[in-house]
Amino acid sequence: MWRRIKYGMGRTWMKVFGWQFEGELPKTKKFVLIAAPHTSNWDLPFMLASAYILGIDISWMGKHTLFEGPFGWFMRGLGGIPVDRRSPQGLVQQVVDRFNQSESLYLAVPPNGTRKKVEYWKSGFYHIARSAEVPILLSYLDWGQKRAGLGPLITPTGDIHADMERIRGFYREMRGKYPELDCVPRLKEEGPAAEVA
Repeated sequence: MWRRIKYGMGRTWMKVFGWQFEGELPKTKKFVLIAAPHTSNWDLPFMLASAYILGIDISWMGKHTLFEGPFGWFMRGLGGIPVDRRSPQGLVQQVVDRFNQSESLYLAVPPNGTRKKVEYWKSGFYHIARSAEVPILLSYLDWGQKRAGLGPLITPTGDIHADMERIRGFYREMRGKYPELDCVPRLKEEGPAAEVA
């Protein structure tokens, strides 16, 4: 019943704003979902509306202190996964452990990491997926054409540049709410190959 209500909420949100939702949920029970382009706080309600339409619970990473105190349960209820950046095992390993312990986990990661203009995407999404042996699902909020949805699954091969070339090709024509803040999908780990147009 609650999922039906959320589905209706998601569809209503998209209709009110004149957006279309495209794509279908893959059958896999675990993936890292790229949330891009990400240039505005408005991206969050559209991402949630998309998740409601799909009938899935999206998870996200948050600083461990957000989950302390009386509201910790609320943050977890919203899909938050506490991570401690001070941990010697590192953020990536903490999330990989969570994947290994979970029967089902859909982790949303905005790889540009901020709504400000950046030169590179953060590579955590890639290393998490590779280490946890889960695919990367390309999702999008294309403000230029008012469409949201899901693209292909990519299994990271370890050839970062080749994998990122596929990702760049997918997002090439998509625009964030503030196009001047859009970032070409590239990682520092690609080295000179990251210097793409």
